[in-house]
Amino acid sequence: MNSSLIIAMNSMSAYQNKIDTIADNTANVDTVGYKRKIASFSDLLNNTTSQPEDFYKDGRLTPLGFTQGWGARIASILTDFEQGALQATDVSTDFAIEGRALFEVIADNEGTVAYTRDGSFQISMNAQGEAVLTTSQGMPVRATLEDGSQGSIVIPNGYAIQVGIDGTVRATNGEETLNLGQINLISPVRPDMMTQVADNLFAVADGINAQDVVQRVFAGENGITIRQGYLEKSNVDLTTELTDLVRAQRAYQLAARALSSTDTLMQISNNLRG
Repeated sequence: MNSSLIIAMNSMSAYQNKIDTIADNTANVDTVGYKRKIASFSDLLNNTTSQPEDFYKDGRLTPLGFTQGWGARIASILTDFEQGALQATDVSTDFAIEGRALFEVIADNEGTVAYTRDGSFQISMNAQGEAVLTTSQGMPVRATLEDGSQGSIVIPNGYAIQVGIDGTVRATNGEETLNLGQINLISPVRPDMMTQVADNLFAVADGINAQDVVQRVFAGENGITIRQGYLEKSNVDLTTELTDLVRAQRAYQLAARALSSTDTLMQISNNLRG
């Protein structure tokens, strides 16, 4: 098959994936805690072809050969964990993180740990009839409890919760205050090794040591704080996304034109008569 045809097809496929990524970002511009995706490109296989010896001339400085590429492809879809703007909600179960960190949540009944920036939490009843702090999807928020163990935050009946900037959770009924624990936070050391398992939910892939990907951090240190009554907005900049969309569409059109031109030349070649 004609090499220019292969290059054009590969480029169109890569730019289509780029456009799909931009569309995903644009659709989530108002999603709480959403982190924009970035498409990373890489070259496909390159071939180096040697020229015949007849091309050699005295005084020629350029090498006898040329490199032929085969287009580009999407190497990976990276997540941009840049801080989004905070929006006040005055809801006691809404939380936002300032700084580079994520909440720990318990994703399933097996105790699988996942991570999110979406702090639109709620109080839900677990199987034991206890009121616990969970995500909007019902996944318990993971915390270090008063006895040092890891688990979910259980809120006594008739109490309201208060969370400090250091993530310490207290329950109060106006007369008595109870310490319930401290919300767990992690910082992504290798964000490229984290996989998105659901909307705004990330996890470390099976077979990878979680300690090599994330590390435990504490609110109140290194500029990391938790704000109660706030939510973090998406970090998607609509102007940037639309600009990238126009560029990707133009590049796609250019590759499509190259494909069409190659097809026309092949038809002309097939119709030639000796």
